[in-house]
Amino acid sequence: MKRFKINLEYMVDKVVYKTNLFHTEHFVIDYLATQDHIKLTVKPCAELENVKFKMTIPYEFQKDSRIFLNGYQSWTECKEYFINDEPLRLNLRQEALRRVTPSSSYGDYNFVKYDQKKGYFHGFSYGYVRNGENFDLFGSLSERWGYTIIRALAPENEISFERELEGIVINDEYVLIDVVHFNGNENEVYDKYFSAMNIPSPRVGRTNGYTTWYNYYQNITEDIVTTDLESLSNVPAKIDIFQIDDGYQTAVGDWLSIDANKFPNGMKFVADKIHEKGMKAGLWLAPLSCQVTSQIAKEHPDWIIRDRNGKKILCGFNWGNFYGLDIENEEVRAHIKNFFNVVLNDWGYDMVKLDFLYSACVVPRNNKSRGQLMCEAMDFIRECVGDKLILGCGVPLHPAFGKVDYCRIGADIGLKWDRKKMILEDVCTRTTLWNTIFRRGLDGRAFANDPDVFLLRDNNMTSTLDQRKISAIVNHIFGSLLFTSDNVGDYNDEKMDVLLHIFQNGRPQLLSAEFITKNLIEIKYLENGEEKRLCFDSNNGELY
Repeated sequence: MKRFKINLEYMVDKVVYKTNLFHTEHFVIDYLATQDHIKLTVKPCAELENVKFKMTIPYEFQKDSRIFLNGYQSWTECKEYFINDEPLRLNLRQEALRRVTPSSSYGDYNFVKYDQKKGYFHGFSYGYVRNGENFDLFGSLSERWGYTIIRALAPENEISFERELEGIVINDEYVLIDVVHFNGNENEVYDKYFSAMNIPSPRVGRTNGYTTWYNYYQNITEDIVTTDLESLSNVPAKIDIFQIDDGYQTAVGDWLSIDANKFPNGMKFVADKIHEKGMKAGLWLAPLSCQVTSQIAKEHPDWIIRDRNGKKILCGFNWGNFYGLDIENEEVRAHIKNFFNVVLNDWGYDMVKLDFLYSACVVPRNNKSRGQLMCEAMDFIRECVGDKLILGCGVPLHPAFGKVDYCRIGADIGLKWDRKKMILEDVCTRTTLWNTIFRRGLDGRAFANDPDVFLLRDNNMTSTLDQRKISAIVNHIFGSLLFTSDNVGDYNDEKMDVLLHIFQNGRPQLLSAEFITKNLIEIKYLENGEEKRLCFDSNNGELY
């Protein structure tokens, strides 16, 4: 990467400047440039405002190159693309809905320009170009200075790197970019990347379990939990975790206010019941969020993240709209530490699934970029949870590297194969499978990948059994957190055989996984010495 060019736009004393120089009257840029690493640090001589930075390197794309760029957060759709594909973007219907709902906060729509032409793609933090079995991986070493937006510009034979710096005034040394490029086979490039970041390997491995969400959603009760727990405990396989999802609390944000009609004996009672069955107890929270009708939102309006005009910001439309909590506020931090202490120590839960974490960085503030805010939020979360397990979800992935034990790497799975999506982060089985397959390089390096659940039951489902089996097999091949939401006591022999095959067997050896046409995915793998093939149309879930 010794060959590169830069473009810097900034404002000093209300005058806008544009330059490609490394030294002007307003700053000096120090740089390190080797074959596989570029780091540029600006040293200002004046306050630099409204800074926009881009670095570009040449890259010769081949006609059969495949491009993968990591999406903004856990749920954001991302996959390998052919170089002449159209880029990821909202259609006209989605864009119209985004403008009249709080859905913009789920993704990067408010601060990233989406390309419209074929062969122009963007993503966050890391990505690769694959030519056969040879990978060129490009990745940021840190997002603490701001998110790194990577663009693959196939028609121009260029790759660019931008630092997201909205709202930042640079008045001291600031790292504009710190990226690496590694070439080799898939395992080589990912191993080099995580070694360069000094990210420790996850302390957890392949894990079996259950979550209440994808059958009952918020309609959970103590009786339902007891029934499904008993059924799961009779499965002749090791079951590691039983997780209670959303629905136990009176409102999102009021985590210690339990719905007594649903859980009359409280949440410690449930954790104890789970422990009696030899499983770890998991509990869902969205610790950085609160729905607009929660007591927290009503009693502490000063805890809510606001825009530069002082207006409360909606972070999404779940639960009738919700806000983000400002962890820059010491009272908020004390509040969060308190409920984690109760959940983990008083109630005795062993794992927390922490959702909607992107709320921490919906807007830059206090002269901190979105990337810095998210990294600091993940530091704080780990401090609160201590040695207990974390399953991250709805989180920009790079700030979660090495901070969570498990992490969702795709959208929520749907009860049917496909649906019209409101945004790129919406519930969608197809998107979940794409992300599970093409974010596989993170598994066992950044954290243990959670591909979301597999569902085999017949009731409360609209997908076919073959489609459900596709999800189960993909999770078996690529996932480390293998959860279901079924009452397995209702399974027939066929479904129980599939469940036991996944829960009792180790991960197959992946041979290859790629699109062989625009929609057709082919996966080849070895299991028990036998070569197997899974080929399906990702649009409709048909097997080939």
